[in-house]
Amino acid sequence: MILHSVYLRLPQGTDRTELETVMTGLKQLCKDMVGCTGFQHGPNRDFEGKSHGYPYGFIAQFRDRDALATYAENPEHKALGGRLVSLCDGGADGIVVYDIEVVG
Repeated sequence: MILHSVYLRLPQGTDRTELETVMTGLKQLCKDMVGCTGFQHGPNRDFEGKSHGYPYGFIAQFRDRDALATYAENPEHKALGGRLVSLCDGGADGIVVYDIEVVG
């Protein structure tokens, strides 16, 4: 399994309606895709004080690397990703991605 973890550096005053629209679109895309097994999103509470500046994120779960690659190349994903980039402070530089391969 691959956990596609995405952290967003959103500026003050981010359009929350647009953010929610993008998250809803990504969640629906994952529901419709073979190999995507889950999607969760929400605010970063940063209880340990180690991720200041990244107030929101999401995690999509994929069966394997091939399913993640299919998602990455999907035109709807690319369009939603472009909308997400426009919301982030620094554009694409305001997004941190970890693809964690679960081994245990």
